Amino acid sequence: MARRSKKIKILFTIPNFDTAGSGKALLKVALGLNKDLFEPHICCMHKKGAFFKEVEKSGIPVHVFEYTTLMKPYVKGIMRCFQISRVFKKINPDIIHSFHYAADYSEALAAKLAGIKWVYTKKNMNWGGRSKNGWLLRSKLATRILAQNTDMISEFFSKFNSVDLVPRGVDINEFFPAEVNSNKDFEPYGILENDRLIICVANLVPVKGVEFLIKAYMRLQQKTDGWKLLIVGDYNNDYGKSLLELASKQIESKHIVFTGKVLNVKGFLHRSEIFVLPTLDKGRKEGSPVAILEGMSCGLNVIASDIPGIRDQLKGFPNHIFKAGELDALTERLSIAVKNSVIENRLKGEAFVKHVHNHYTLKHEIQHTEAVYLKC
Repeated sequence: MARRSKKIKILFTIPNFDTAGSGKALLKVALGLNKDLFEPHICCMHKKGAFFKEVEKSGIPVHVFEYTTLMKPYVKGIMRCFQISRVFKKINPDIIHSFHYAADYSEALAAKLAGIKWVYTKKNMNWGGRSKNGWLLRSKLATRILAQNTDMISEFFSKFNSVDLVPRGVDINEFFPAEVNSNKDFEPYGILENDRLIICVANLVPVKGVEFLIKAYMRLQQKTDGWKLLIVGDYNNDYGKSLLELASKQIESKHIVFTGKVLNVKGFLHRSEIFVLPTLDKGRKEGSPVAILEGMSCGLNVIASDIPGIRDQLKGFPNHIFKAGELDALTERLSIAVKNSVIENRLKGEAFVKHVHNHYTLKHEIQHTEAVYLKC
């Protein structure tokens, strides 16, 4: 492809980098864009959050200002949108790509007032209730919409012609199958060298349904001899504390390990055999959970609930999904997995690695995103 005389300037917007999940996704896409075609910039509302320092180190220009506003009262809201539009015009991007998770439409309106094309990534299954009108306005003002799973398209955007399927991708150069040479790093967590691990990596909030995994694990006490359940995530909230309390009531509570917040999960994934994500079919649910992709890419045997996002990711693996919120169904899937030998679980994992490489790499995500920009 011939080099363009002028690069397409993309302004990525995100409220903050307080939590690294969406921020990391944004930064990886921004850094991975074809630099002959695109010039990435980033906009956020403040400089707080540990990951913001990583964003600054990336070398991508960062703009910090309040780029959204409350829309009521409407006259005041529109006036504020006009002020925001003037800042957007100074930055002068060709496209603004919003990673905002909420139903805000003030950003889209400000972009419209500035005459700038505006796209957004739909990251969750939240739509109804009081936010419905916000999502509708946000979507009608968008030049393109990047949907992370097929259920989003059928449920929310069936009447829109501006939607593209762009699921999350995983960096296969960072997440890949690897042997753990020493158990030393895991000993502080009470993990012994011969322990076999079931792992759940999740933001510990009620919709993740982790209590069902704990209950399923305890149902299989006799079958899980030699197995420990590893729950990776920050438990310093009411839900996390309820999970700790649930686990403490079990006879073999020492076999359920809570790591707390972990910045680098790769080591725990490499040490584990089975990955479980029991998200419930309610609320915001999942968009395209990258935690599953990381587990798959590391060669784990994956089990997860049959909900939007996960349903796409585990297409072709019907024996590895279960009806969300059904303890019996999860227990049955887990029972089969823990009966496998290490080699059998590894062979299952190899199929998941191939699946990720064929459909869910970071390279796939970036290529799909670039195609959306070129459509604009």
